[in-house]
Amino acid sequence: MSRIGRMPVAIPAGVTVTIADNNEVTVKGPKGTLVRTLPAEMEIKEEDGHIVVTRPNDLKKMKSLHGLTRTLIHNMVQGVTEGFEKKLEVNGVGYRAQKQGKKLTLSLGYSHPVEMEDPEGIETVLEGQNVIIVKGINKEKVGQYAAEIRDKRRPEPYKGKGIKYADEVIRRKVGKTGKK
Repeated sequence: MSRIGRMPVAIPAGVTVTIADNNEVTVKGPKGTLVRTLPAEMEIKEEDGHIVVTRPNDLKKMKSLHGLTRTLIHNMVQGVTEGFEKKLEVNGVGYRAQKQGKKLTLSLGYSHPVEMEDPEGIETVLEGQNVIIVKGINKEKVGQYAAEIRDKRRPEPYKGKGIKYADEVIRRKVGKTGKK
């Protein structure tokens, strides 16, 4: 039995979960609403303030879908209550970020500024000129947008210049040494 799949998902106060046919799960909470169609093979039930996911048999595919389904529901519930955020740091001389409305402008040492529009349901907040916080209720979209921002200038291993996650450790390399 999947250890993660077996764990029930607690529904906090102020959150409503509806399970429609074809396993379409809608989670409504104080921060917003998330809808997702989950694998039809899984059986999703609501039992006294918890959501329980069960699988029909022990095939390898069903085992892997079991834990996934439970985790997706858990992330939806967590998203509408607390939300998700990713912190990015911009390192480098002259590298900085600016925000105007929904537009994020990055100066990353290119001949032109890089402009990015916040996608639907995602918000970027700046702390100073070199810390970007990506916030939202959908974990997948927050991670994807943070990865897209990071891709504009990945950190390099010599000086560590570029955009990195706040918790990311850059493996540093030693530069060239002169010949004697």
